[in-house]
Amino acid sequence: MNLKHLFLALCAYLFFQFSHAQNTYDIVFPNNGKSQKCNKFSRLFQQKPEEVKFSIKRVGNKLYFEINDNRWFNELFENPYDGLAIDVVAKSRYDCSLTDISNDQVRGTVLPPVYYYALKNSMRSVGNGRYQIYVGDVPNNLLYSELEYNILFLSNKNMCRYYVIYNLENYGMDLLDMGMYLDDVSYNTKKVTPIDDPNYATTEETLKFIIPFKKNKSTYSQADIKPVYDSLKLGYYNIKKIDIKSYSSIEGISSRNIELQKLRAQSVIEALQSFQTPTIKTTISASENWVEFFNDIKGTKYAYLGNLSKEGVRKAIAGNISREMEPILKNHRKAVLELEIEKKTKYTSESEGELIANFNAALSAGQLGKANDIQNSIFEKLRGKSNVSETLDKMSIPYNKAYVDLLVKNAGYRYLSDFSEAMIVLDQLEQLEKLDPQNPKIQYDLAAVRLKLLYYNAIKMDERDLQNEITDLKDYNIEKSLIDRMLVNLQMVIAEKLMKFRDFSNKDKSVDFVRKNYKEFNLSNYDYLSLAEFFSNYGTRDMAIDLLKEKANKIDIDENLLFYYLNLTLFDKDITSEENYRSIMLNAININKQRFCKLFNSVDEGGVTFQLLEDPFLRKTYCESCANQIE
Repeated sequence: MNLKHLFLALCAYLFFQFSHAQNTYDIVFPNNGKSQKCNKFSRLFQQKPEEVKFSIKRVGNKLYFEINDNRWFNELFENPYDGLAIDVVAKSRYDCSLTDISNDQVRGTVLPPVYYYALKNSMRSVGNGRYQIYVGDVPNNLLYSELEYNILFLSNKNMCRYYVIYNLENYGMDLLDMGMYLDDVSYNTKKVTPIDDPNYATTEETLKFIIPFKKNKSTYSQADIKPVYDSLKLGYYNIKKIDIKSYSSIEGISSRNIELQKLRAQSVIEALQSFQTPTIKTTISASENWVEFFNDIKGTKYAYLGNLSKEGVRKAIAGNISREMEPILKNHRKAVLELEIEKKTKYTSESEGELIANFNAALSAGQLGKANDIQNSIFEKLRGKSNVSETLDKMSIPYNKAYVDLLVKNAGYRYLSDFSEAMIVLDQLEQLEKLDPQNPKIQYDLAAVRLKLLYYNAIKMDERDLQNEITDLKDYNIEKSLIDRMLVNLQMVIAEKLMKFRDFSNKDKSVDFVRKNYKEFNLSNYDYLSLAEFFSNYGTRDMAIDLLKEKANKIDIDENLLFYYLNLTLFDKDITSEENYRSIMLNAININKQRFCKLFNSVDEGGVTFQLLEDPFLRKTYCESCANQIE
């Protein structure tokens, strides 16, 4: 350890010792009878509406308790010695050079308590229904430290609740994607993104493949890449984008492993690019496959390696042991390909205006096949644009049963491109139903649009009538998996409604239906997210965890889905101490190390909270893997 790190470690140690000999004023930390002394606080927190939010705001060196509901606040604090105290916690408490973190009732420097009358007298409105109360100053010796502010809720001077503020990424719940009929059922597949992420993307279709590689080789077997060619049906599709995650086995020199993986990824890209003219956008990441290594040694004579650091593992298996482990290691050298593809269309060189003119001319000449091909080309031209409705309105399709498939496709594409057009599309489909009442595409699309509008409370409809409409789709030869997906969505809608009416018994029946039936059809990553959010909100957190647990251990899991799983589990020491949780964290580090490490920043620095490092299992992985450790 150099002098700089020795000095910093000493400073951290001294701060740590000082913080545990601090003044806690007249605050009582009850060991016995806490439930009786804190009964009112416990009841009010249990009954706190989800909409009630509070936090600590720092302005300069001053700290303010901020809340958006003064009525709940007034119920909580009503006696002279009901109040708040702030525990100012420094990230240096968790310096990786420290060997032990004391498990005290407070974690930092406690500021003088602020009781009822002072709270009431300093409360002021700051607009938008928010109120602020001055609760103390940041201590001078901590002004330039990375800090968080925990809240001690006091009832008659008794600490009844020690509250840590978390900053979790927010993901919005949605129904499972039902798609709409174009030529077949087409899905407007959303990528999993935090709700405040402005980047939003849709793809027509995503394909995923795994290509193995041999030791020290950057070339692949033609037989291994043939499924990619076959699935693409290269005469019908273009590849828009390739995302390659390339993995090496863990033995050897890390830098050489990463370089080899980049060469492997590049060889795959060059092979696929040779099959098409349009340039393929590519992203490449390369990492060592620690995830599958730790998973695959469980239950073997090498299981002891799971307790070692990464460097400890490398040293332990150097030489003969790595050769002995080759039957395991050979499975870890691979590339995971995710391809975004789009259909090739016959008319790629024409402008949007030319395509519209040619489409209308084909209709006038009665050339429905040609019109269908041009319509598909128009859809491709419009992908991702904002003028979809304006362009579709220029397509002069006669309102005639002979043209019903073209009319249904236009309505479906309008809906997939812009949900705000859903009411217009519903009206169009209802008119088309009169024109061709036995058309299965119309019946399916009607049920899908009505269900989504019901979810957003945009239409009034009896759920039983909609359920009958969905189950009747079997009479139109609609696939059972599509019907099952709709029925699951309907129960998700019903559960939300029952929750609002506090009909918990029937709500639980709807949740149970969803839990028992979602495995009857394939799920996209976005579907997994929607289900996890549903279970978290209307079922139990354990249901959401069980849904995602198996995927979290797979190296090809969607990044945002994995980090959502971490959101669900990082605070549960029973889960983080499980043997496989280290593999899950290493998976997150492989996928996006910077994002993983940022979880342990302070709330003000965009982290969840650095106090996650109270958990020794999380702290061990953080200190081993994160470059921006406390210095």
